[in-house]
Amino acid sequence: MNFLLFRLISTAFDIIQLLIIIRVILSWVPHNPYSQWVRLLNDTTEPVLKPIREAIPITSMGVDFSPIVAFILLGFLKKVLLSLI
Repeated sequence: MNFLLFRLISTAFDIIQLLIIIRVILSWVPHNPYSQWVRLLNDTTEPVLKPIREAIPITSMGVDFSPIVAFILLGFLKKVLLSLI
């Protein structure tokens, strides 16, 4: 049971981190923002990124550090949760 819970938590965090990486890459290339897949990606990652964006505003140069902070926080939270199992 513990192994299953360990794998479930680990996989869930890995998927969220992967989706954030995909979203960052998509921000660098032209894409259709109204695409079903892009909207799904935004809807999935926005609950993680929005609170960070509100806490750490975008710099005057227009750089958004929220994906980097989210990636680090998710990695830390994943380690803490997995150490409790």
